[in-house]
This record gives sequence, structure tokens and C-alpha cells, in this order.
Amino acid sequence: MERTNPITPVGFAALRARYEQLFAVERPAVVEIVHWAAGNGDRSENGDYIYGRQKLRAIDRELGQLSKKMKVAKVLDPSKQEDRDRVFFGATVTLADIDDAERIITLVGDDEANASHGRIGWNAPLARALRGARVGDVKTVTLPTGPKEWEVVGIAYPIGE
Repeated sequence: MERTNPITPVGFAALRARYEQLFAVERPAVVEIVHWAAGNGDRSENGDYIYGRQKLRAIDRELGQLSKKMKVAKVLDPSKQEDRDRVFFGATVTLADIDDAERIITLVGDDEANASHGRIGWNAPLARALRGARVGDVKTVTLPTGPKEWEVVGIAYPIGE
């Protein structure tokens, strides 16, 4: 069974831009350096050649990973969410813990998650616990430090065009 990965349109555009940057700009530049270095004679002690080949393998590996990610990506536009009273993909959720400390998070694709910016991956434990929740629901999340309860205080989605 093939796995699909939800991603926002912005996240997919970032993946595609990175792929195109690597494929059209960085890879040709490294190929040119390797070609030039190969013409300089003994390759066993040629630092430019050795480093260039390593860099080329790293670029090809990243291109392969990006290609796989884009192939299984399912672009979902959160602004088109019809049921805005519940937490689904793309929701920006305001949470409050037992001490009334608020935290605002946005549920995004795993490939575009950045916890320090409040962007939580769709398959993260907190995101899984919040799926389908409504304002006022209390959800328990099991963290490495133990269970923690969060109350859903607000749910928002981006406005579509």
C-alpha cells in the first residue's frame, strides 16, 4: 500500500523549488567542476575531483528523496476546509494547558513541520491527538515527560481567495 503525505500548497511549492534549484543549478555546476578536475590527471589525489564526486552523490541522493516526497504528496489547501469547527489538516489551533499557558500551532505536512515556528507535522503525537477536536475539547498527549492535557481554545483556517 502506497503512503500519501498531506502537504500544503506552500509546502509543495518549497519542495519543488528545492528540487529545481538542485537539478537545474547546483548539479550542473558540480558536474562541470568534476569534469574539469577529471581532466587534470591522477584522480586518486585530486581533491576537487574527489570532493566533487561526493557532492554529486549527495545532490543525487537529495534529488531522489525530494522526488519520492513529491510523488506521494497530496496537496491539500486548508483554506478550502468546509468544516471549520473541528481540527483538520491546516488548522491553526490555540491551546491552553492546565496553567492557562497558551500555545498556537498550525498542523502542516510532516515535510514542512518546524516546531520552533509553531508548525507541527500532521503525524506528530500532538497533531494526532487534536484531529477532529472542537473548541472546548480537552485532549491528552503522551509526551516523553509524561501525559499532558491541552484544551482547544480556538480553531482557525486561512481564508481562501
